[in-house]
Amino acid sequence: MFHAIASFLTRREFRPTLWPTLGLIVLVAATVSLGNWQRYRAEEKEALRAQYDVAAREPPVQLAATAPDVASWRFHLARVSGEFDARAQVLIDNKVYAGQPGYHIVTPLKLAGGSYVLVDRGWARAGLRRSELPQVPPPAGTVTVEGRINLPPAHYFELGTDTAAGPVWQNLDIARIAASSGLPLVPYIIEQTGEAPDGLVRNWPAPDFGIEQHRSYMVQWYSFGLLGCVLWVGLNWRVREPRDD
Repeated sequence: MFHAIASFLTRREFRPTLWPTLGLIVLVAATVSLGNWQRYRAEEKEALRAQYDVAAREPPVQLAATAPDVASWRFHLARVSGEFDARAQVLIDNKVYAGQPGYHIVTPLKLAGGSYVLVDRGWARAGLRRSELPQVPPPAGTVTVEGRINLPPAHYFELGTDTAAGPVWQNLDIARIAASSGLPLVPYIIEQTGEAPDGLVRNWPAPDFGIEQHRSYMVQWYSFGLLGCVLWVGLNWRVREPRDD
């Protein structure tokens, strides 16, 4: 083995050129930057999962009209009182439970201060035809709701822009629903828990924070940078030019 290495070094020399070297610098800078960003996102998601674990063990808190810091209240169990506004109830489409298509029934709850919070009351099965919508009116009068504070997805896929043409919405977008209904909605939702005589399914699984996915992408980007370095070293060994004595 040592003889082969000595023979290789006798016949070749390491002689990098300018443009491949500049290309390597750009490649390594880009891949390390992207890998660091994925590592940062994984750390963010780990902190969010830790927040979820802590909040899940705490007793419900009594909410007033608004939450002082929405991010710190996320995943906490809460108790809130008010009156449902059945006229502004919406159905969030394409929600699957146990392999069955359906809707999430979301109803604004009027709070004491005059603002409203969207309550995701649970899942209802879709009808045999698209025109058959679930009939699940909210209870009348003042009610007390317990549930988990959450934020709807900030990014989502949609086939077209949601409009106010009917009660069915593709996504739970608080700003759009507020604009359509004219209600002053607080910037979070409550996923209702507990039993109720409305037949809705309230089975809220723990969120998938995607930590392992970010870690996988991080390793991939760092690996691309390392591979570029290996290729650069391997391709810059050139045959020694004969010297004129």
